[in-house]
Amino acid sequence: MDLDWYFAKTPATLEEISRRVMFALDRHPLCRGIEFEVVSLPRSRKSNWTVTLQTVAPEALWEASDIVADIQEAYELAAAA
Repeated sequence: MDLDWYFAKTPATLEEISRRVMFALDRHPLCRGIEFEVVSLPRSRKSNWTVTLQTVAPEALWEASDIVADIQEAYELAAAA
């Protein structure tokens, strides 16, 4: 049985990924107001984008990192047309 479709990441633009990260961080009380930037990376096996977190309170760092990791598992940066 081919499960590649099940584990495939959903393509999204930088703007869509940024919006998803913003909404996810805003839902967590410790992560509200975190400044971040979504950055495109050269394509690798794991991901082709990352998030740089800025102005993160020490008590929110682990939660913010987990939120970003969950989003990275679900989305890949769509190839520019």
